[in-house]
Amino acid sequence: MKGAYSALFVANVVFQSIFTLLINIGLGLLLSWILVDKCGLPAILYAVIIFVAVISGLFSMIRFIISAMRALDNLEKTQKEKWRKNEESKK
Repeated sequence: MKGAYSALFVANVVFQSIFTLLINIGLGLLLSWILVDKCGLPAILYAVIIFVAVISGLFSMIRFIISAMRALDNLEKTQKEKWRKNEESKK
């Protein structure tokens, strides 16, 4: 059962980290399209805004992965402590 839980956790982390990257890029595309096509600003904004969106997406993806790994480490520590206390109380 632990293997299935670990696989689901990894799949969830991968999916959410890719989602955090793509949502920033999508919002950057939308913003650049609005500013260039609707507001008439220079087309160089496409490159600038998309570059900033990719950088912010990578940053948020890395932050999410780090926080997920910290949460997993804390969960594993608490489970080990509970198991150890349970074993001590049986003796």
